[in-house]
Amino acid sequence: MKKKFVSVTLALALGLSLAACGNNGGGNASADTDKKEETQEPATDKDADTDSEDTGSTGDTANKDKPLVWFNRQPSNSSTGELDTAALNFNANTYYVGFDANQGAELQGTMVKEYIEAHIDEIDRNGDGTIGYVLAIGDIGHNDSIARTRGVRKALGTAVEKDGNINSDPAGTNTDGTATMVQDGEIEVGGKKYVVRELASQEMKNSAGATWDAATAGNAIGTWSSSFGEQIDVVVSNNDGMGMSMFNAWSKDNKVPTFGYDANSDAVAAIAEGYGGTISQHADVQAYLTLRVLRNALDGVDIDTGIGTADEAGNVLTDDVYVYREEERSYYALNVAVTADNYQDFTDSTKIYEPVSKQLDEGSHATKKVWLNIYNASDNFLSSTYQPLLQNYDDILNLEVEYIGGDGQTESNITNRLGNPGQYDAFAINMVKTDNAASYTSLLSQ
Repeated sequence: MKKKFVSVTLALALGLSLAACGNNGGGNASADTDKKEETQEPATDKDADTDSEDTGSTGDTANKDKPLVWFNRQPSNSSTGELDTAALNFNANTYYVGFDANQGAELQGTMVKEYIEAHIDEIDRNGDGTIGYVLAIGDIGHNDSIARTRGVRKALGTAVEKDGNINSDPAGTNTDGTATMVQDGEIEVGGKKYVVRELASQEMKNSAGATWDAATAGNAIGTWSSSFGEQIDVVVSNNDGMGMSMFNAWSKDNKVPTFGYDANSDAVAAIAEGYGGTISQHADVQAYLTLRVLRNALDGVDIDTGIGTADEAGNVLTDDVYVYREEERSYYALNVAVTADNYQDFTDSTKIYEPVSKQLDEGSHATKKVWLNIYNASDNFLSSTYQPLLQNYDDILNLEVEYIGGDGQTESNITNRLGNPGQYDAFAINMVKTDNAASYTSLLSQ
């Protein structure tokens, strides 16, 4: 089975180092560049095959009626977070696959708070009675980034409301506690009260406009530490890419616990060296759902097949690893906190989820062609975790996937390479900006 990945020279030329959610992930690297700056390259000769002779066979199905999955970046208004219901209901076989951002955000905030409480005797490094933290924000217009910022502020008591929600705006520098985006919180441990202060926060956006930028985060911690480093007791990041950049640049040597999100392999390994913790967004489940939903639609079977209901091979997910919200046409993987207590269970981020690892019979599930893009080829979570998982699952599900890597900045860098959608049976789309679903649906509607 052939897999394709189109490299993006622009991403290389700019030397981007973005992170997700995001994710990431997150991404994700989200969406994010958590570790890798070069364009993702195929792992095998088979994966590298770019046979230009492939023309596909999609029958008489119009492009506008073909299965479509949005993943990692949910179609929504980047200012309000309101879901783009037109994009989510583009056709009868359109869905979103991601993770439960609010549940994960609460987990991250709780993880940080519990760590502070458990290490209160040594965490106040300068003994001033104030637990100071800095926060790396990935993308101020990304729902996952907004949720994570809110989750940390809520757990630490530093949140203030804005228009009925927790303010997720960057606070800038706030060493004196006067910023209006946040307030001082309080933690009481053993009868002693400590002030909790967000000393500084900013969106990690580079000069080219790319967000979730790991290099920018590394530079930020350098600036913060030189100005008020003795006050920094905790480092928090919206993802592991930025978190690891700050950890390697400063907090590791200064023994300051750093918390991220995505459970990237390097971040999980760094827990043994003092990285405080991260959140697994069950990328193995997300990647499976991304392709499984397409497979079911292509086969014309119940969408729950191989998800909540076992398929003929025995693939099935339990309800403790995902939820489906019908009104949102969205599948969400559930999150797990990864700390010093359990990190050894998460060291291989590209291992497929065993309950859904059984090969489908090609006689009953004929090979189909899928066009799939990743918004930024240098996003560490998506390129180093999510895509390898997808490449494992596409074989299992008998899908021939063409992987397209974007530059992390413009939709046109991706959409320009969807010039002949008629040669594909289905589409999986990871947008640069959550507002831009119409850039893709307009192409499929022609």
